[in-house]
Amino acid sequence: MAELVGNLLVAQSGGPTCAINASIAGVIQEAGKHEIIQEIYGGLNGILGILNEELIDINDEMAKTIEGLKHTPAAALGTCRYKIDFKKKPEKAAKDMDRLFEIFQAHNIRYFFYAGGNDSQDTAHKIHEECIKRNFEVRVIGVPKTIDNDLPHTDHCPGYGSVIKYNAATVMEIATDVGSMATDDGSCCIIEVMGRSAGWIAGGAALAKRHPDDAPHIILLPEIPFNEEGFLAKVKETVERLKFCIVVVGEGLKKPDGSEYSADSSRLDSFGHPVLSGAADRLAELVQGKLNTKTRTVKLGYAQRCAGHYASATDIAEAVACGEAAVRAAINGSSGFMVKIVRTSSHPYRWTTGIHDLKEIANVENFIPRDWITPDGFMVTEKFIEYARPLIEGEVVVPTEGGLPKYAVLKKQRLDKFLPPRA
Repeated sequence: MAELVGNLLVAQSGGPTCAINASIAGVIQEAGKHEIIQEIYGGLNGILGILNEELIDINDEMAKTIEGLKHTPAAALGTCRYKIDFKKKPEKAAKDMDRLFEIFQAHNIRYFFYAGGNDSQDTAHKIHEECIKRNFEVRVIGVPKTIDNDLPHTDHCPGYGSVIKYNAATVMEIATDVGSMATDDGSCCIIEVMGRSAGWIAGGAALAKRHPDDAPHIILLPEIPFNEEGFLAKVKETVERLKFCIVVVGEGLKKPDGSEYSADSSRLDSFGHPVLSGAADRLAELVQGKLNTKTRTVKLGYAQRCAGHYASATDIAEAVACGEAAVRAAINGSSGFMVKIVRTSSHPYRWTTGIHDLKEIANVENFIPRDWITPDGFMVTEKFIEYARPLIEGEVVVPTEGGLPKYAVLKKQRLDKFLPPRA
């Protein structure tokens, strides 16, 4: 195979994690080892920024800044939630693709790496298909990222181990607080975590349990239709026995008819989904009203995905490796694939990387197997625990300044624009 000489472009999209920048660092550091990659560019704010020719020169960044990305949360290159949608907006999608390839040509982009979740992998797949259709050689590799952990064909996703490490620790701390204040009247605390369709994040809170009566006492997963009667009975029994009850709920909890328990259909997000308006608050109203039990809520929100100070060292190492593996795959001639994590052993935990065809990944969601959830639907089983426990191992040492974390910040030296503004 002839060597492909040209420039590299890396970008990220979707919700950030505290590990996605580690993958970007992996791409950049591995790319620097290969002479056929002439320049390394970053796309600001994902595919949307690339369409606006908002590119930066990564070669202008200091090596220690790139290394610092490995412990820096959020999206260092900026992100977006922009979909190239040939089904609903074919004319606009076609124009976007024309514009994208004009930019690729103007900047001699021959390697493109896109870090993200389901929609990002769909974008990478579409770009790969367009490369073939246009006979324009760009090697496209997807880099997995999503705290939701719902990408198929990979054992798990970078970002997931860190979010469940933070959440499980937070559940332990909240339970210690609530339990210390428990009275004969009893109390309930409902903790809401992210996860619209899949309950991987909510399930991960079970790692907080050291003994059967430890919190969380109930986990509500989007995969299991909400059983109101069973839920209230479980809360009542737990409060009577322990004087308090800790509930973890995934934001995408479903009603028996399949609709989302807390969806606000009057408001839509950027992908046309109803905005989730607070599953924990609705459950608190239910418990307070039906059981007359003092109930409080905690919404972990953005904190759970950007807690770089308490990231999993295993997660960060895997994120870096995924970025490195993406570059090696492209250098070796692969395109149209996503890097995946392959577990080779659980005891002790061992892993490696591989690649998988993007057409089997784009827009496909991976859910918790039913036998990893207890028969009553209110907790995960030991199979889930065995799967998740190794992913939270190890602590990242984050440099500090003035007693607080010191995170890396890119200079973002813009490239000259060669094209007229996007119409």
